[in-house]
Amino acid sequence: MNKQPMRLAGLTLIAGAGLTAATAQAADKGTVHLAYVEWASEVASTNVMRTVLEQAGYEVELTSLSAAAMWQSVASGDADGIVAGWLPTTHADYLERVGDQVDDLGPNLEGTKLGLVVPAYSDADSIADLNEHADDFNGKLTGIDPGAGIMSLTEKVVEEYDLDLDLQSGSGATMTAALQSAINNQEDIAVTGWTPHWMFARWDLKYLEDPKNVYGGAEQIHTIVRDGFEDDMPGAYAILDAFEWTPEAMGEVMLMNQEEDSDPYANAKQWVEENQDLVQEWLPEAS
Repeated sequence: MNKQPMRLAGLTLIAGAGLTAATAQAADKGTVHLAYVEWASEVASTNVMRTVLEQAGYEVELTSLSAAAMWQSVASGDADGIVAGWLPTTHADYLERVGDQVDDLGPNLEGTKLGLVVPAYSDADSIADLNEHADDFNGKLTGIDPGAGIMSLTEKVVEEYDLDLDLQSGSGATMTAALQSAINNQEDIAVTGWTPHWMFARWDLKYLEDPKNVYGGAEQIHTIVRDGFEDDMPGAYAILDAFEWTPEAMGEVMLMNQEEDSDPYANAKQWVEENQDLVQEWLPEAS
């Protein structure tokens, strides 16, 4: 495939040595460009898919972007694909904008959820309770990066429930750091949360009920590729199309990534090596 290099200068992380000797074939098979957003779930899934593609003999380049830019990179052809499309609700606006320029390969993970998350000890059980406890939460909701779909949904939540709390943006890392600090001090905090996420394995948390159903029901994480990718790289396309795992499997990788000084790529390689029965289901002969 004669594909131009990534044009998102300064953001591309180029894959190093592959998992097996199969990467010696990579020069023949070409390079797959994957974009992702810096959420714990997407860091885990994208590095796993990077490792699997390398095992099949491809070179892989990863680019970390905001959610909006991630979708646009696939639509423009700067990236070949993502395994990070939260549908039908969270990324609905992005898909609506670029739907005719991308190919939705369907879900790679079922059973996701979005909402406001609080420590289990919190007296608040519903989003409708938040105004009553606004002082306990210091008058704020702790969010992630402003381009994330969950942030626009939470803005709607603030409006629909007429909340007297301000939504503060940050990143996934700053959100979980604030959550940890609050729990260490037995304080109330409300954060934008989603499943799967490692924080539910580390702390005793609960979703606030959403009687207005602003966040919607359970979602799926979809694999999205650029238009024409199947014709250009049918083997890589087949692998991405076959990729499907569970929240439990993703959770294993996410927990590994939370260990001090851990490397998500090294953890993905370890997980792939230890789960070859599943990985082989993603590696059709066409790869």
